Amino acid sequence: MTHSQSVSPVVDVLDFVTKQLPFSELPPSCAHFYVNHAKVVYITSLNQSELLASTDKYLYLIRSGVFDLVNTVGEVVTRLGEGDYFGYPSLLTGEEIKNHLEVQTSGLVFLLPQQDFDFLRREYQKFEQHFVRAHKKRILSSHYQERGRAWPEHKVSALMGKSAVTIEPHARIVDAAKLMQKAGVSSVIVTEKGELSGIITDRDLRNRVLAAELAPSASVAQIMTPNPKFIFENNRAFSALHLMLKHNIHHLPVLNEERVPLGMVTSTDLLRQQKHDPVQLIGQIYKAHSHQEVIRLAMEIPALLRGFSNTVEDISFIGTLLSGLTDALMSRLTELFIQQAGEPPCSFCWICFGSQAREEQTLHSDQDNGLVFSNAILDHQRDYFARLGAYVSGHLISCGIKACPGGIMASNAQCRGTVDEWVLRYEQWVHTPTPQAMLNSKIFFDRRFIYGEQALYQSLNTGLRALQQQELFFAAMATDISTNSVPIGLFMQFKLEQDKHKHRYLDLKIRGVAIVNDLVRLYALKCGINKANTQMRLAALKDFGVLSKEDIYNLQDCWRFLTQLRFKIQIEAPDLPPNCINPEHLSSLERHQLKEAFHLIKQAQQACVFKFARGSL
Repeated sequence: MTHSQSVSPVVDVLDFVTKQLPFSELPPSCAHFYVNHAKVVYITSLNQSELLASTDKYLYLIRSGVFDLVNTVGEVVTRLGEGDYFGYPSLLTGEEIKNHLEVQTSGLVFLLPQQDFDFLRREYQKFEQHFVRAHKKRILSSHYQERGRAWPEHKVSALMGKSAVTIEPHARIVDAAKLMQKAGVSSVIVTEKGELSGIITDRDLRNRVLAAELAPSASVAQIMTPNPKFIFENNRAFSALHLMLKHNIHHLPVLNEERVPLGMVTSTDLLRQQKHDPVQLIGQIYKAHSHQEVIRLAMEIPALLRGFSNTVEDISFIGTLLSGLTDALMSRLTELFIQQAGEPPCSFCWICFGSQAREEQTLHSDQDNGLVFSNAILDHQRDYFARLGAYVSGHLISCGIKACPGGIMASNAQCRGTVDEWVLRYEQWVHTPTPQAMLNSKIFFDRRFIYGEQALYQSLNTGLRALQQQELFFAAMATDISTNSVPIGLFMQFKLEQDKHKHRYLDLKIRGVAIVNDLVRLYALKCGINKANTQMRLAALKDFGVLSKEDIYNLQDCWRFLTQLRFKIQIEAPDLPPNCINPEHLSSLERHQLKEAFHLIKQAQQACVFKFARGSL
């Protein structure tokens, strides 16, 4: 066979093409056109440079052989084999081909020229949708690879310098010091029966041994910090740093899922990574001496985030960062109030709801928070928490986090209460699924602990667990979700809204992101998943079988795409209405991706209503 020749429409070639997506879902005329206009080349490691060096753009379809798709820095993006495509990103965008193929096993490759690819795009909508969708997934995949190089998204386990250095609590202090010296570490993990019991740092040796003139022969248990804060190996570096700053600690044991210590991550490890990222601001907030200083620091957030957005590939991470900043503001304001008003009369905790709980805040998010206190509280003690709620909520407004229009703030008596009172509120919403109850479910079932006595929050979750298995409530939630339609109509055309100034727009939050959040929340509640973050919920749903892996991946992709688009608008065009966009201002490819995202969300909506209406879950 020659290196390049026309492909005759013989039976075996046509049979192969018609079995490949998207041709398998298109009329036979599409496959016939492809076969009659494509070329075939036999590519080997010897001729790959010659045959793939053309400046002309083609859609490549692999008939046989194995090829690696390699990026500009020599990394293998993916391995391609029979039935895989290459080259469509440049055909869709008009950009130059950046990646290249490297032959692993010689084989036949079909080449369809740009003009014939464009013809099929115009004539067959499914053909175009297939490659737009494939390109969207390729973009997201590369974004995730790049995002993995940004320090906040690194796994904690990747930042540990050494394996766990451990000692038993009955060992002598001098033995711990020798062990630290030998291992070259500034701390040691104390374990009992293989489980975390405490930690000892070089500061403990100075302050609790030398300064206290304690005998080196005393036991480790006498100077260790018992039950220390810890973090799991798969958590993000940002979460570790936030935990250290919040509790003013410098050493954090790292555990695996079986709670076995793997090592230690230190503040030095993390500060070395972050350089001038805005997470340094969190540390400054936790050290603020007055509410005026807290407010001053909060004023730096928008500018810092806009600068930070240029350093990360996946700017949806800004939602996590913003939520971490809001957590810090709430925590420090609470501490400042306690300094002024005195210790609280009983145990309490702050909880947050909505986007802050999901760690998905944007520059336009408002407050959603509440206070939980002990069932043993006396009536006259409630005034303390009313003043605390008003103090924190009021100063958060001064920090730029606007008041919730629905009053879901601890300054409102309906957002304060004992564990039993909170459980009763949830019970009323679940057993009487009115429209207001459905609205409450979208906010209050996304919750997260912020500050105070964590045991109270755990008691609240325990009390709510039994409420989250009410089939009628799930059916009502599914029906409510179906009332919010995506903004596309027949023939995949956008359905635009219009404001009083006759500006036409799409609301990416209400008509897109919020629907995904609602769908994922419903499935998570049904499966008893005790997480608030949408992406974490989707990852956890893979173990339950209520959604196919493809459906989960589609929802993950749609959520990320829409969220990144929202942040892009808010950061680059802050004067536009929040979350709104005119699709005419997008590129052709972005418009196609947006339509595809809305289409997939619509399918997920329909499937959800069908499943819950007939009780098949």
